[in-house]
Amino acid sequence: MDVLDLSRWQFGITTVYHFILVPLTIGLAPMIAIMQTMWVVTKKDHWYRLTKFFGKMFLINFALGVATGIVQEFQFGMNWSEYSRFVGDVFGAPLALEGLVAFFLESTFLGLWIFGWSRLPKLVHLATIWMVAIGVNASAYFIIAANSFMQHPVGAEYNPETGRAELTSIWALLTNNTALAAFPHAVAGGFLTAATFVAGIGGWWMVRNMRRAASIRSGEVTDGTPEEADRLEADARGMFRPATRMGLLVMLVSGVALFVTGDVQAKLMFEQQPMKMASAESLCHTETDPNFSILTIGTHNNCDSVVHVLEVPYVLPFLAQGEFTGVTLQGVEDLQVQYEEQFGPGNYKPNLFVTYWAFRAMIGLGVGSAALAFAGLWVTRRGRVPDQKWFSWLSIAAIPTPFLANSAGWIFTEMGRQPWVVHPNPTGVDMIRLTVDQGVSDHAPATVITSLVAFTVVYAALGVVWFWLIRRYAMEGPLPHDAQPPGDHDDDDSDDTGQPKQLSFAY
Repeated sequence: MDVLDLSRWQFGITTVYHFILVPLTIGLAPMIAIMQTMWVVTKKDHWYRLTKFFGKMFLINFALGVATGIVQEFQFGMNWSEYSRFVGDVFGAPLALEGLVAFFLESTFLGLWIFGWSRLPKLVHLATIWMVAIGVNASAYFIIAANSFMQHPVGAEYNPETGRAELTSIWALLTNNTALAAFPHAVAGGFLTAATFVAGIGGWWMVRNMRRAASIRSGEVTDGTPEEADRLEADARGMFRPATRMGLLVMLVSGVALFVTGDVQAKLMFEQQPMKMASAESLCHTETDPNFSILTIGTHNNCDSVVHVLEVPYVLPFLAQGEFTGVTLQGVEDLQVQYEEQFGPGNYKPNLFVTYWAFRAMIGLGVGSAALAFAGLWVTRRGRVPDQKWFSWLSIAAIPTPFLANSAGWIFTEMGRQPWVVHPNPTGVDMIRLTVDQGVSDHAPATVITSLVAFTVVYAALGVVWFWLIRRYAMEGPLPHDAQPPGDHDDDDSDDTGQPKQLSFAY
């Protein structure tokens, strides 16, 4: 492989790993804030225990997300210096805002939330986790605004003397219609991921407690006591069922939001990046009212060799223009001819195999969350607390599906844009466009191989650590000391003996 392929592999590996962590952070922060709000409002201790329980896993995910995200920005100068030179004046603005505004907001208030349990008044402490939730989502918006410039450049002009894109309107950049469409879709995906995470873990614990309590009462388990059985059942009914129901309801709302926002984003893509959407269907030639294929056979990159085995009518025309018939969609081969005339000789087709299947994986993996949502709402209806083993297995099996769906969607978004690293705006400023081979740094392949291997090994190790920690704390459950929430606090910095209060390290 040459330096271009190596650089693309490195950025792809680090980006996909980082993006596994991002949706959970986006969705889990507001859900933890809701849990803590429920504790403050209802004064029910199980909401406090849930806040502390899921808060530990949020902190693990947040810490590793920060560590892996920093590397992403370094790579723009390492392997994509020509890209940075070309769009640095524009691309740097939203990244700077993300760091100076959003990241400092979320990190500062996260510190106050971690160490303020026994120091801050209850309402002030509650406000800190809400500020974290706002900061996390603001951070996501600035990153999406930066990425949206690569998808649909606006708010800039090309300087022929320097050969660079220069920012002319930060407002136009931040209100890019591509960003306005992508952000709610990404947030909905984050909420679906977090809700599946919460419902999956809550469902597993609910069934586990009910089955063990029943085994103790029936005598199948001899190392338990009636008091333990009562406690396990009380936790299943009073703590894990509310958590599971909360997750299931959020899953339904976020699932509907994903459908609506995805439809809006798809229609925008058909206008701005028709090659990407034609590649998502492996639509070789321009057709009127083409069918949407669910299953195909073929390599896809040899477009005409693809055999559509299972197709559904009306879907593609609706995705493109909101009409079921009378819609003409451009094909890959026809767009290739058009782009050669417009931009000069070159291959303007993305990897059709990856684009086609990533699009279907993004949609198809959502079935895992849907199955858990409908099954969970059924088995927990009218106050029921399930003890069916199949539901505990479904709860665990559904957890990874939205993570994988989000990653597949990101792969589709980025791979479908190829060979552009800055896609031309069909109605925007001329000359603000850049292909990946024009944006790569002039390194020796050996240099990139070294960093590629190093990052892959380090990220693999971090992945093991992340999974081990999340699994450990999820299976450990809420700890005994989490059953004693702190009381209200005033502004006095001394206790009843006149001695200074001690910080309570919650984690």
